Amino acid sequence: MSKRDDLIEKYAADLKEKAGMTADMDLLKAVTIACGPSIYDADASTVSASSTGELETVQKNFVMKKLGVTDADSAMGAVQKAIETYGRSNRNKYRAVLYYIITKQLGKEGVFA
Repeated sequence: MSKRDDLIEKYAADLKEKAGMTADMDLLKAVTIACGPSIYDADASTVSASSTGELETVQKNFVMKKLGVTDADSAMGAVQKAIETYGRSNRNKYRAVLYYIITKQLGKEGVFA
């Protein structure tokens, strides 16, 4: 298996354990690929839920640009809801997993089809 495939398996397990969701592996793979090389960097592969700046980056660059949500408040609401689903107390929130949760919650799977 490639390093990316190993990470996708790790993300699927994290999704099941922390969010109680069974991953759609095709969608999880597509979302992971969309994250690009950030998944290989220890710092960039996670999202700090306590950093307002980082959450704004997720809101603007992923929810609004990639998923096409035009309302900033709705976009940030989706980010906050996904963090609650993932578990605010979970220290490591993988970027690909958070993006997957946001995509599912907004019903935007078609973006990755």
